[in-house]
Amino acid sequence: MKQESPVDPYGYLRPKKKFPNVWCAGCGIGIVLGAIIRAVDRIGWDRDDVAMVSGIGCSGRMPVYVDFNTMHTTHGRALAFATGLKLARPEMHVIVVMGDGDALAIGGNHFIHAARRNIGLTAIIINNAIYGMTGGQYSPTTPENMVTTTDPYGHIEPPFPVPALAEAAGASFVARSTVYHARELDHLIELALAKKGFSVVEAVSYCHTTFGRLNRLGGAVEMMRRLKDDAIPVERAKGMPPEQLEGKIVRGVFVDRDTPEFTERYQKVIAMAQAQAKGGA
Repeated sequence: MKQESPVDPYGYLRPKKKFPNVWCAGCGIGIVLGAIIRAVDRIGWDRDDVAMVSGIGCSGRMPVYVDFNTMHTTHGRALAFATGLKLARPEMHVIVVMGDGDALAIGGNHFIHAARRNIGLTAIIINNAIYGMTGGQYSPTTPENMVTTTDPYGHIEPPFPVPALAEAAGASFVARSTVYHARELDHLIELALAKKGFSVVEAVSYCHTTFGRLNRLGGAVEMMRRLKDDAIPVERAKGMPPEQLEGKIVRGVFVDRDTPEFTERYQKVIAMAQAQAKGGA
């Protein structure tokens, strides 16, 4: 009998976890998963030194498939769990995978303060502009005038500009790409993982099952083509007037700065407290 080829010859995946996966056929989350694995492989980290933390939602299933240290946590609290992990094990490389609702709605406060502290985590926000798993409700990144199950007459709230929010809150590295621009996404995630401090990559994906159907945008192929047509590099966007940028996805690196990382400063506080305790004994 011919032996079947392994799912992952490099050992980054757990082949017994119901492959291909639980995501809808054509979903972009698998592209993000591949980008993360390739970035980790290029950097050369040992799998035992990598942790992946997720919340609830479609992207929350990602840690099931990777052979890292993994935590599947509660909705909106992935960054809170990851913060505790990083403080307890500062040598770990911690990747936090979240959807737009998970990261920016119930998890928005954790996102702001993780960036403010500049704690050494990499937050990957898979933005499909909707709550895809739970019925198609609008999320903090749903574009205006689009239809969801909770605003059937069109969305009237402006969406969160993720890179601007992350920059204002204090993140060291902020970037955005799409699942169409897969090689660029690989590269940006690699830069984010290697950056000291809080790094953010917004991976613009799509949900053809709910968002695409409700807004008559077609299936996965048609929505992938829209990402190709609507995305422009950040360098080009700088010279364009606001009216031409409307509806466009600006992609590239928005922030790359060096500021003190939280866990390194925290270790100094621990050392001072221990020294004081010994001196007072």
